[in-house]
Amino acid sequence: MAERFTARAVIALVTDDFVDGATDEGRADGFPDRGAGRPGPASADGPLGWAGYDEARARAAGRTGEEESVVHGTARVGGRECVLLAFEFGFLGGSLGRAAGDRLVAAYRTARERRLPLVSLVATGGSRMQEGMVALTQLQRVAAETVRLREAGVPHVAVLRDPSTGGGWATVGAGADVVLALPDAQVAFAGSRVRPPEADPAAYTAEDQWRHGHVDALVAPADLRETLARWLRLLAPDPAGPDPVSGPAPAPPPGALTDAGAPRTGWEAVTRARGASRPRAGAYLDAYFEERAALRGDRAGGADPEVECGFGRHEGRAVAYAAQKGTATRPAGFRTVARLVELAGRLGIPVLTLIDTPGAANDAEAERAGAGPAIAAAFAAIAAARTPVTSLLIGEGGSGGALALAVPGNTWTTPDGYFSVIAPELAAAILKRAPDEAPATAEQLRLRPQDLVELGCARGIVPPSP
Repeated sequence: MAERFTARAVIALVTDDFVDGATDEGRADGFPDRGAGRPGPASADGPLGWAGYDEARARAAGRTGEEESVVHGTARVGGRECVLLAFEFGFLGGSLGRAAGDRLVAAYRTARERRLPLVSLVATGGSRMQEGMVALTQLQRVAAETVRLREAGVPHVAVLRDPSTGGGWATVGAGADVVLALPDAQVAFAGSRVRPPEADPAAYTAEDQWRHGHVDALVAPADLRETLARWLRLLAPDPAGPDPVSGPAPAPPPGALTDAGAPRTGWEAVTRARGASRPRAGAYLDAYFEERAALRGDRAGGADPEVECGFGRHEGRAVAYAAQKGTATRPAGFRTVARLVELAGRLGIPVLTLIDTPGAANDAEAERAGAGPAIAAAFAAIAAARTPVTSLLIGEGGSGGALALAVPGNTWTTPDGYFSVIAPELAAAILKRAPDEAPATAEQLRLRPQDLVELGCARGIVPPSP
């Protein structure tokens, strides 16, 4: 079982200092909890008149030193000012009632109005039964504030502690732009006492949520501060620093529009792109970014490890990236790309895509997972992108599975890349040609880098990564 940190302990774990509060590192008692709104239930024992509710709240306050299950204020993490909210699980199981909802709304609004990133440290058992439907409707309030925060382009990073269940997970946690989790934490909509007795306990863990694309990373407590600091640097650059979208769209510097070093024949282009010695996506990302952090998963139950999406810093500017790694791209990969492009657009961050795939996965599992709709989602996300997008073909460009990551008018290619409506071998088979006619078919398809430039499908040929 994961270690259960109190709200103050986890605040001390991640913060450098507090804004308008104590500045000594680790003094969580100095966190400037802002409180919010009503001091408690408007009537004796709450809106339902639940006998003993006021006494239970008083006992919880005595045990924890907190007035409610949520505390929030302004702090610095990795030198970056942010709005920080933390759940206190010791206060009635970190449950949500009206006063806790007031505090959540106040935290979201402060982040939006001051344009500060929001960091949520979640540990909750769900909605407070003693307040009935009044408690449950707090989820609607949080959802409305989530929409407003997104519309304002303010990033939200959530950390799932043990446990993160019920409505707190389904709104504050899962509604964040980036979701981190402590290892071994319980993470699930269903709390431990309401699950089917025959249910697999593994399905209710942070590890399983990560495996199925609902959590971006599992982070040990000792690494949490630096991980949060990295994400804040990438998603919420220093306002005094360079504008993340100033200048041209992101891409490795283009070379001359020539075919120097390009393959001589179509088949040479194919074999070169499939060769084991050419640079792969990781080499390009390592050469281009000073630091980066990856997103994981499509938030719909899937994750494709062969498509890396995330955010990085290039020459001090934030850039979002989506990179295929040379294998067939699965539906979850396309949906993750769509998720990335949409998030980058909201945050005003340009996008770089690296194209390298023989095509979309076409096995039965991929079809059942929605290959067609997922590819459509990626196409639509690129077409609707609100920030500049640059695409670089670094290897195979197989059909629509590759084109889904290519932006019209700003796609470049390396000498190692080829783009084709279909693989030469499959084209030959469709045309009822012998297998040894694939090289000649490749020539007819005009898929070489220089052909792509001449056909207007690529802007130019750029040097490969070192």
